[in-house]
Amino acid sequence: QVQLVESGGGLVQAGGSLRLSCAASGRTFRSYTTGWFRQAPGKEREFVSAIIWTGGATRYADSVKERFTLSRDNAKNTVYLQMNSLKPEDTAVYYCAADLNPGLMTSNPTDYDYWGQGTQVTVSS
Repeated sequence: QVQLVESGGGLVQAGGSLRLSCAASGRTFRSYTTGWFRQAPGKEREFVSAIIWTGGATRYADSVKERFTLSRDNAKNTVYLQMNSLKPEDTAVYYCAADLNPGLMTSNPTDYDYWGQGTQVTVSS
């Protein structure tokens, strides 16, 4: 069992930055891949980024490359999503998720086994 809690969302102007955190508890943090997804009103949940358990490899959606950076601190059981140069189209509820397969960074939300409750990010123009 894995429990995930997101934090760090809020309201920011376009061009600004936010850092989201995903704190995990339960099953050994090192044993799974962590992903971030987002869902805007009326849209499907979409992949944002993922990081393998070692933190040595990451994957990003094209829409956030060069703007978002994903990192993890296994000692703190926490994953961080640094979001810079935010745009209004980044507005969504952001979710972190755990994939118990530690070696893949899948973009398919159905491959993830546990989900947090989400944190709202709103970017004003």
